[in-house]
Amino acid sequence: MPPTPNKPDPKKTVPTAKGVAPGKTPAKPAPKKPVEKPNAAPKGGWSGSEAGTRKFGQVLVDLGFLDEAQLDELMFEVRSSEMPLEQLALDRGLINSEQILQAKAEQHGLKVVNLDEAKPTPEALKLVPENMAQVYKVLPLSFEGDTLTVVMNDPGNLAALDDLRNFLGVKSVTAVLAPQYQIDEHTKEAYTGKPQESIVDLLASLEDTGGKGRQRETSIDLGDLMEIADSAPVRKLINMILLTAIRDRASDIHFEPFEEEYKVRARCDGVLMELIPPPRHLERAISSRIKVMSNLDIAERRMPQDGRIELNVGGNQIDLRVSILPTMFGESVVIRVLDRTVVNLDLDRLGMDPAVLVPFRELIHKPNGIVLVTGPTGAGKTTTLYSALNELNQITEKIITTEDPVEYEIDGIVQCQIHHEIDLTFASALRSILRQDPDIILVGEIRDLETAQIAVQASLTGHMVFSTLHTNDASSTITRMRDMGVEPFLITATVEGIIAQRLVRKICNNCRQEYDPGPEQLMELNITAKDLAGRKFFYGAGCDKCNNLGFKGRCGLYEMIVMDDDLRDMISSGASTDLLRKASRDKGFATLRDAGLAALYGGVTTLDEVVRETVLEDEA
Repeated sequence: MPPTPNKPDPKKTVPTAKGVAPGKTPAKPAPKKPVEKPNAAPKGGWSGSEAGTRKFGQVLVDLGFLDEAQLDELMFEVRSSEMPLEQLALDRGLINSEQILQAKAEQHGLKVVNLDEAKPTPEALKLVPENMAQVYKVLPLSFEGDTLTVVMNDPGNLAALDDLRNFLGVKSVTAVLAPQYQIDEHTKEAYTGKPQESIVDLLASLEDTGGKGRQRETSIDLGDLMEIADSAPVRKLINMILLTAIRDRASDIHFEPFEEEYKVRARCDGVLMELIPPPRHLERAISSRIKVMSNLDIAERRMPQDGRIELNVGGNQIDLRVSILPTMFGESVVIRVLDRTVVNLDLDRLGMDPAVLVPFRELIHKPNGIVLVTGPTGAGKTTTLYSALNELNQITEKIITTEDPVEYEIDGIVQCQIHHEIDLTFASALRSILRQDPDIILVGEIRDLETAQIAVQASLTGHMVFSTLHTNDASSTITRMRDMGVEPFLITATVEGIIAQRLVRKICNNCRQEYDPGPEQLMELNITAKDLAGRKFFYGAGCDKCNNLGFKGRCGLYEMIVMDDDLRDMISSGASTDLLRKASRDKGFATLRDAGLAALYGGVTTLDEVVRETVLEDEA
């Protein structure tokens, strides 16, 4: 008699095996494959698509760190305070930082390591330079089979892993977790005593032993070019230049080929500074490497190209805009560094004097009209306009911009990129924007009569229009618009205010010293002995914090004109720039020179900086 089968539990549902009649015993199933533990990193690297989908709060409950009641209470508080769940739980003492790290590892399918036991291997430390480890806040742990394993604290920072893979040229980068204080401590310990490779060392290894000067080539071997561009020394050189420029808050990096030399320069605080030049023969390798990073065609060397590189440095999103221009002796490469952490889009943080900030804030809140910001390239016009739009960015306002290029992405604002190659110009984009039901419009730059006329028409139909012009000061902006062909009556009907600005370098607070300027310096600004009464002058002696430059950071100088009936009458009668400048000064509006002297007397900048940025205005 066959044994009686076990009765099924009525509380459980047992599926019937396919092809087996009810009541019959199915064949013994094949053994199941072992299931990986959720906190084990998958082979071949981890990516966001492989991370767990459980909510962080549920993970805390599953691990027994919180109960359901505590989670519900915390979630209610999260919705009211908008604070992160982990921070609330930590502040209330319900969990500790180690439990948070363990929960993050469980949620993302990663391991937690103890750096007191897991030591970095020499191969990993050699692959990742110390400055790169510090910038990305990681510790290289091991390097096996073309896979690099790094220790990090933030499992959500996938962009850092992608950057490391692209920078270092490895097949994959995997992550394990550890507390940040442990990472910082062991990073310092791991690199102590190890010679840090510098740009000088790299260039020494790349020096050409052959002939000097430019070697003209009649053909290009793409295979050889890719091999050189992908070589470790060239990668390291580009990585070091980029990370150094980002660390020093450079706005642009220039790679310039000449007949006998190859220059690399970086623009910091508005001034170009030359770096140690690479060997001349590396021009093609460097430009090709940058093209590869920005997804451009390395075989095309006759036409200009534009691309971009997206990096995530230290948890901050950094956008690098790449411009390639063919020249007589190779390709000139300029990289614009756009770092949102350097630019604070807040009107109150721009450094405007209250005498300028208060009327400017009143201007931007007007229902219609044109507000113009003028100045040369690199004067901070875009930052001023973005700050104004950021303040006006409300759910009740439709804001559309047309820019060349779109420098910073602002949530809630519709931004349109200009493309001249397909005839998408400021004028054509502006026509379409007017059919998008906007309240506020930003035109990146008024370059011609057509754009100016459409901006005027947009203002007359009830829109607020912001734009920029390249003029020396606020008063000369009116003359510039008249020269474009805009009728004076349209200027007086639409323009509500003009603000001109410059940027001057700030004296480093760490090495600031007082001094007495010579009579020649004072004559450049027409400063008299009466003006010097009780005044102190300062300069930066140079220190490690400012790279021995004596300057760190920049501040703005602003000149403003707010239109009134008197100024409008003068414009209608064809008054000259000098008369408009004198009239605005009589009304109490400070000139750029006045703003520069105020910064000079306040010990913010130097006399030479004020002369460099403002002396031409009074001579014009």
